[in-house]
Amino acid sequence: MKTPLLEVRSLTTRFFTEDGVVRAVDDVSFEIFPGEILSLVGESGCGKSVTGLSLLRLIPIPPGKIVSGELLFDGRNLVELEEKEMERVRGNDISMIFQEPMTSLNPVFTIGNQIMEALQLHQNLDKKEARRRAIEMLDRVRIPSPEVRIDSYPHQLSGGMRQRAMIAMALSCQPKLLIADEPTTALDVTIQAQVLRLLKEIQGEMGMAVMLITHDLGVVSEIADRVAVMYAGRIVETGPTEAIFGEMRHPYTRGLLESIPQFEEKRKRLNAIPGQVPDPMNLPAGCKFHPRCYLMIDDCKKEEPPFYPINKNHFSRCIRWKECC
Repeated sequence: MKTPLLEVRSLTTRFFTEDGVVRAVDDVSFEIFPGEILSLVGESGCGKSVTGLSLLRLIPIPPGKIVSGELLFDGRNLVELEEKEMERVRGNDISMIFQEPMTSLNPVFTIGNQIMEALQLHQNLDKKEARRRAIEMLDRVRIPSPEVRIDSYPHQLSGGMRQRAMIAMALSCQPKLLIADEPTTALDVTIQAQVLRLLKEIQGEMGMAVMLITHDLGVVSEIADRVAVMYAGRIVETGPTEAIFGEMRHPYTRGLLESIPQFEEKRKRLNAIPGQVPDPMNLPAGCKFHPRCYLMIDDCKKEEPPFYPINKNHFSRCIRWKECC
């Protein structure tokens, strides 16, 4: 039996603000195995990005805080590491690609300097070797004329090229786990497809694990091995990609899938999930999805449902999972 590279156990992250406590991530558990792609999906505001930031302990303190849970990575609990030890993990063993490269890249340094900094810090390379490796990484992510582009500033690159530079930076130290937070959000459709193919290709070459954070289920169907559907800070359904798309067992997952336009049904009205994601400072009792759910009964309002096993790899947090498909 495979040993997980990362095991998240009951992760709970809160933000303590003047207006109240934001329950951003609430008792979240999942595993990522070596060489696989796990996709974390859900609407904006469901806690996906906060989960990714929590794994790297990048939550701003204050107001944020990981209040409980374990992050077991390669045999170590990241929650218990001293900050100096955690700094050695970030960028080296676990890397992250952020949503918008223009705000993540430093505008006053060349992309080469930013890639080289990571290599010099984590790999103890001298400047000459770090530059050689940086050019090699830029070439690997299909940036043309990498020996020239290495001296470019972020504003001199297109959005697609900036995102490729971010990927090169994240992969420069050959991490065991890559967290990709909406890596194609700011790109047009053609460039999105290119970046996703590139990520999948490099992931296969390097054998690293990937946690892909996205709201685009089209992206998920293309590259993910497993899917965890997140709503109001909790995972509500998880399973292999083919099971989630073919035999979804939570009404929220079904709502997400039915909101995708189908080209063969041009005249059919697009389905939408009614209402909005609840305020994380004022979550409803019972199942957090019940105010928007077409299967809601009185029992849904009383208690938070547990995970029901659909089979050994597929779980749903819905008391009416047998009726939702």
